Amino acid sequence: MLGFLPKPVIGVIATTLLILNTLVWAFLLYIPALLKLIIPHQGFRVRCTRLIIWVAENWVAGNKAWMRLTQRTRWQVTGAGELERESWYLVLSNHQSWVDILAMQWVFNRRAPFLKFFLKKELIWVPVIGLAWWGLDFPFMKRHSSKYLLRHPEKRGQDLATTRRACEKFRYTPVSVMNFAEGTRASPEKIRQQKSSYRHLLTPKAGAVGFVLDAMGDAMETLVDVTIAYPGGAPSFWDFLCGRVSEIRMEIHTHPIPEELKGRNYATDAEFRRQLKDWLGNLWREKDERLERMLKEADRD
Repeated sequence: MLGFLPKPVIGVIATTLLILNTLVWAFLLYIPALLKLIIPHQGFRVRCTRLIIWVAENWVAGNKAWMRLTQRTRWQVTGAGELERESWYLVLSNHQSWVDILAMQWVFNRRAPFLKFFLKKELIWVPVIGLAWWGLDFPFMKRHSSKYLLRHPEKRGQDLATTRRACEKFRYTPVSVMNFAEGTRASPEKIRQQKSSYRHLLTPKAGAVGFVLDAMGDAMETLVDVTIAYPGGAPSFWDFLCGRVSEIRMEIHTHPIPEELKGRNYATDAEFRRQLKDWLGNLWREKDERLERMLKEADRD
């Protein structure tokens, strides 16, 4: 533990260890990723994907090692024992900070299939990790706005087609498809601006969830509902690296995905869109109440 050092020094040490850990494991990941690219045999590609996931899990384990060295964060996690490695999960979480991803990797690594989430297409060009994301079969999306689709109606449906192609790769190895349904990091100011009906959350967006359930509804059986609370307030990534996050609380709840929400076309089925929005709304009301309780419990402890 390096808690005796000044916080900015801890931040520099943590950043250096994060970069070194990423470079080492990314280099090892490139080898099977490039082999998967040049050898088009499906069985070989599946074996490469499993090897890539093993490398990625070791990268997360390395991150956990430097986090233990540099952080004094207290973790309170419930429900992680419900997770299984050989399952196909839809993971929905509230979103307050970039720390959310590291927190979820801390809890999920080697307990559940490796977390994968949708990325903007431009992120494939991010140095080092862009190719790593591609090798891990992270879906890269080019989402079109409503205004763009009005001008270019021929592009309508491309989002779903891209999602289908991406999700097709997930059928061969267990996966946790993660989505921050709020679409952006929630903050008190954003909640006020949106006039959200929730105390701690932004209104969830159903589009990405609907596309996944359309493309993979027959393979995906379980929802993993994750609620993350920061009793000291949502931290910046630099706050976390500096060891300023005193406590992270997380509750995990698993539920069967309703059969009526699987395999239906989100783009054309208005009744499906309504049912999905109602389902997400109920989940978010429960999550909002859960967050309120978690924060109050932290105040009492």
